[in-house]
Amino acid sequence: MRSARGILIVLLVVTALASGCASDSSAPLPTRSPEYTAPPLPAKAIPVLTDSPVPPSPKTPQCGDPTASLRPTEAGGAARGPVIDAIRARGRLLVGLDTGSNLFSYRDPVSGAVVGFDADIAREVARDLLGSPDLIEFRSLGSAERETALQNHTVDLVAKTMTINCERREKVAFSTVYLQAHQRVLAVKNSGINGLADLAGRRVCIVPGTTSLDHVRREQPTATILTVPTWADCLVVLQQRQVDAVSTDDAILAGLASQDPYTELVGNSISVEPYGIGIPKGSDDLVRFVNGTLDRIRNDGTWSRIYHEYLTVLGPVPAPPPPTYQD
Repeated sequence: MRSARGILIVLLVVTALASGCASDSSAPLPTRSPEYTAPPLPAKAIPVLTDSPVPPSPKTPQCGDPTASLRPTEAGGAARGPVIDAIRARGRLLVGLDTGSNLFSYRDPVSGAVVGFDADIAREVARDLLGSPDLIEFRSLGSAERETALQNHTVDLVAKTMTINCERREKVAFSTVYLQAHQRVLAVKNSGINGLADLAGRRVCIVPGTTSLDHVRREQPTATILTVPTWADCLVVLQQRQVDAVSTDDAILAGLASQDPYTELVGNSISVEPYGIGIPKGSDDLVRFVNGTLDRIRNDGTWSRIYHEYLTVLGPVPAPPPPTYQD
C-alpha cells in the first residue's frame, strides 16, 4: 500500500501537468506576416536591355520582291529532283514547327496528333510528295532556330509562321506566300493599352528571333522587353502581370486570346507579315514542288477548308494570298 506522502506527490504532479496543458492551450498562437513571392519567369526568359542598340530601320529591299518565288512544278509523283528523290528514298518528310502554337501547330488533346493551320499545310505537301499526309515527322523548333535548322538540313522545310523578308532570303529559300498576317498588340481588357503608342514605358513580351522584336524596339524604344522561348510563355507572363502586353502577328495573338477571354487584340497593324514555308537554300526542286502544292490547295478549296477549321477567329475566310513568281 502506497503511503499518504506518495499519494500526495502523485496528485501534485498530475495537478501541475493539467495546469501546464491548460496554460499552453490558452496561450495565443504566434502571428506571421503573410509572405508574397512573385511567380518565377519561364526558363530562358531574358530582359532586353533598354540601352542596347536599337535595330536600324530596314533598308530598301535588295532582293526585289522578297515574296516572289520559283514557278511551281505540277504537284504529284511525276516531279523529280535531287532533294525530292532523297526525301522519297527516306520515306517521310521532316518538318520544323512549334508544337505549342495554338491554332497553327499544337497537340490535339484527344488524339495527341499535331494539328493546326501550319501542320495541315505541311501535311498537304507530304500528301503530294509521298502519297500520304501521315508520312511526316514534326520536329519542334524555337523561332530563333528556324534558319539554323534549314541551313543544317535537320529539317526539309519549316512551316512555322515564318515571315518572308530579304534578310532571311540571304540564308534560306521560301515558298510563295501562304498566309498574310499583321503585327499587332495583345493586352488585358480595360488595361488602357490600345496600340503601339501605349507601349511606351510598358513591359512587353516577345519571342527572340522574330521580326516582331525588331519592330517594337525600333518603333517604341522606351518599352521594356522580356524575351521568352515561346508565345505560350508570353501568355503566361501576361496572365501573371509580369508584362503589360504581347506583340507579334495577329494570327499568333488570336491563338493566345482564344485561350484567355480576359485578353484582346488592340491597335492597328504595326507591319505586314507575309508567311512562307522555309526551305534550305539551293533546294530549287523542293521549292518548286512546295509551290505546286500551294497552288493546288488554293484552287481546289483545301486552303479555305483548313483556314475555316482553325483561323475563323480572325474573321471570315478570305481568298488565299495570290502567288508571285520570279521566273
